[in-house]
Amino acid sequence: MPRYEFRCRTCASTFEVERPMQASGDPADCPAGHADTVKLLSTVALGGRSGAPAPAMAPSGGGCCGGGCCGG
Repeated sequence: MPRYEFRCRTCASTFEVERPMQASGDPADCPAGHADTVKLLSTVALGGRSGAPAPAMAPSGGGCCGGGCCGG
């Protein structure tokens, strides 16, 4: 089940709520009981393991379009 991160505007605490995707936009109360919260935008890492180098791309042998029209 997905987890969504919220921040309380009253006490500035950050907390997570686990809920189904259908309820992702529902409001969430702060664990301290405050109702003025905002859902935070999450980012997803598209790399693999943290710190691992990105794989090298094989040369295409023909410039930017692969056909040699760029003089490369």
